[in-house]
Amino acid sequence: MKRTKIAASLLLATSIISTGLLSGCSEPAKPEQPKTTLLAEAQNRLDIYKEVTLSADLSHLTANQKQMVALLIDASIIMDDLFWQQAYGEGKDALLASIKDEKARRYVEINYGPWDRLDGDKPLLTDTAEKPLGAQFYPEDMTKAEFEAANFADNKGLYSVVRRNDKGELYSIAYSEAFSDELERAAALLEKAATLAEDKEFANYLTMRAEAFRTDTYQPSDFAWMDMKNNPIDVVIGPIETYEDQLFGYRAGFESYVLIKDLSWSQRLAKYAAFLPELQTNLPVAAKYKQEVPGSDADLNAYDVIYYAGHSNAGSKTIAINLPNDEQVQLEKGTRRLQLKNAMRAKFDAIMLPIAEQLVSEEDRKHVTFDAFFANTMFHEVAHGLGIKNTINDTGTVRQALKEHASALEEGKADILGLYMVSQLLAKGEITEGVLKDYYTTFMAGIFRSVRFGASSAHGKANMVRFNYFADNGAFTVDKNGFYKVDMDKMAKAIDSLSELILTLQGNGDYDGVDKLVAEMGVIRADLKAGLMKLEKANIPVDIDFKQGKQVLGL
Repeated sequence: MKRTKIAASLLLATSIISTGLLSGCSEPAKPEQPKTTLLAEAQNRLDIYKEVTLSADLSHLTANQKQMVALLIDASIIMDDLFWQQAYGEGKDALLASIKDEKARRYVEINYGPWDRLDGDKPLLTDTAEKPLGAQFYPEDMTKAEFEAANFADNKGLYSVVRRNDKGELYSIAYSEAFSDELERAAALLEKAATLAEDKEFANYLTMRAEAFRTDTYQPSDFAWMDMKNNPIDVVIGPIETYEDQLFGYRAGFESYVLIKDLSWSQRLAKYAAFLPELQTNLPVAAKYKQEVPGSDADLNAYDVIYYAGHSNAGSKTIAINLPNDEQVQLEKGTRRLQLKNAMRAKFDAIMLPIAEQLVSEEDRKHVTFDAFFANTMFHEVAHGLGIKNTINDTGTVRQALKEHASALEEGKADILGLYMVSQLLAKGEITEGVLKDYYTTFMAGIFRSVRFGASSAHGKANMVRFNYFADNGAFTVDKNGFYKVDMDKMAKAIDSLSELILTLQGNGDYDGVDKLVAEMGVIRADLKAGLMKLEKANIPVDIDFKQGKQVLGL
C-alpha cells in the first residue's frame, strides 16, 4: 500500500513537470488557437473602405445630456452584439481570435462575419461555408418549401427566430426570450437615459422602447417616436430593418444610431413633407395604385450621427433614415426622415467626387454637387412615403407579398420617386438650389456609387436594375473613353415609365413579376462592369468605415 502511494506520487510529479507547472509557468500550456487565413481572391478587398472619424460638436449639450449620450452608446453596443448573433451566430470572439492578419480581422469586423457584404456575400476566409440566406434567423438546413409547409405560431414574425424542437419540427422564439439578458440590459440603460432627458417626449419614447425590448411590442414606441418634435438628441434603436433576412425578408435585425440634431439645416427641410399628398395624387400610375393617402405631418430633419451599431454599421453605411416601417404608423402619422449630414458629406468628398472625375463627361462634372447629392438622398427617404403599402388585391402588405424581393424593389421605388419629387418641386419653385441637370447628373454618378454595394445589398440590386433600365431607354450615353452624359428628355421619360412599372408590381403584389425583373435586370452587364473596373483601378473607396465611440467624442 505504501509503495503504491509513492509510485502514484512519482507519476504525479512527472506529470507536473511535463505540463510545465514546475518550470516557471503558472498554468499548463494551452494548445495554440488554429489560425484562419484570408482567401487569395479576397486580398484586394481589404482597402475598399476609407476610415473616417465620426464626431460632432457636443459643446452645446448640458452635463446631463452628455451623460445620456454615453448611456445611449452603451445600449447601442448591445445592439451591435445582438446583430453579430443574428448575422453570424455564437462565436464572434473565437472567429476574430483565429485571424492572424490584423487587416483581415478588421475587414471581417466591418462585415459582421466572414462574408463580404459588398461582393455578394462571398466567403472571405478559408474553411468558410456559404452564408445562409436566412442568416441565423432560421435553421441553416431549413428549406423554403419546408418553412412554407409548416404551421406554427408567429412564423412570419418580425421579432422572433425560428428553431427546431427535439422532433425536428419548426417553432419560433420571441426576441425577448431568445435574447432576454441582452435586451434587459439595454432596456435598463434606456430607462436610466430617460431620467436624464430634458425633453419629456424623448424620455417617454426611451421608456416605451425599453418596454418594447421586454415585450416585442414595438408599435406604441414607434408612435411615440413620431410624436417627438423638439428633442436635440435622438436614438434609433432596436430590431428594425429586414434586409439581413434574404430568405424571406420577414425578420428584423438589431441596429442603432445615436444622433445630434442640426437645427439650421432642419429648418431648411421642414416644408417638404407637406407636399406628399399632392405628389401622391400626381404619381405617373393608374389611380388604384395611389389610393392611399400618405401622412403629411411627418418631419424632415438633418442630423450629425455620432454612433452606428449593428445592421446600420455592417458593410455600407446608411446616410439617411426613413422610419418607422410599420405600415399602420406610416398611414396614420407618416414617417420621419433623418438626413445624416456628416456621414453624407464624408461619402460625397471621399467617393462621389472621385467617381465623377472617372466616369462623368468633363463638361458635366460641374453638375455633380453636394446640394444635389443631399437632396437626392433626402427625397429618396421622403419617397418611401409615396405609392402603396397594401396590395390592391387583398394579398396583404406589399412587404409580405414580395417576400425577399420587397426591400430591393422598395429601394428602387424610393430612388426613382425621389427624382420625380425633385423635378416636381423644382418646377413649382419650391427647390431653389441648382438646376434639374444637377440632380440627374449627380443621380447618375450615385448609381455607380451604390451599385458597388453588391448583389447582397437591397440598394445594390435596386441600382443594377435601374442602371440597366436607364441604359436600355437611352437615359444616358457613354463615349469611347467611358465618360457618361445624361440625356435630359429620355431620362425624364425613363423615370416616369420605371415609376409606373415599380408601383404596379408593388400594388399587385406580383412576386413572379419582381422575380423576373431582378433576374433579368439586377445584373452587371458589360458596360456597367467596365465603369466599375475603371473605379477599381483608380483605387476609389467603395464605402467608409468609422472610427467612433465615447473616447472619440470625449465622453
